[in-house]
Amino acid sequence: MKAWIQRVTEASVTIGGETVASIGRGYLVLLGVTHSDTGREADEIADRIVALRIFEDAAGKTNLSIQDAGGSVIVVSQFTLYADTRHGRRPGFSAAARPEVAEPLYERVVARLRETLGADRVGTGRFGAEMSVRLVNDGPFSLELKAGAE
Repeated sequence: MKAWIQRVTEASVTIGGETVASIGRGYLVLLGVTHSDTGREADEIADRIVALRIFEDAAGKTNLSIQDAGGSVIVVSQFTLYADTRHGRRPGFSAAARPEVAEPLYERVVARLRETLGADRVGTGRFGAEMSVRLVNDGPFSLELKAGAE
């Protein structure tokens, strides 16, 4: 499982002209699931997202977690994180899990984040939907988290 995390000052997800999630300070998380992922990886990555210390404290050091900073999270399913671009000009996506595997694990990550941070601090896109994602990257500060054996 992979999570591409972007620290943001604001972010939103729009589907068909309707804004389905919007946050101020926090994380926009793009989440990719592969075939071997299980609930263990989902729990691990959710816990790591919450514990990650990439917000600055009063001294300007990145010592604060999303909980410490009082931030929010938007999680968007992103199978393209598992794109294979080593050959040709068109990426392959065979490493991405099929929707019947990926969606329950995506939902598990979201549920665990809501359990830890509170439902009002965790928004989502819609699994499998065409979405417009807007963000203002803070820093910019972006990084990848991985869980499980890839």
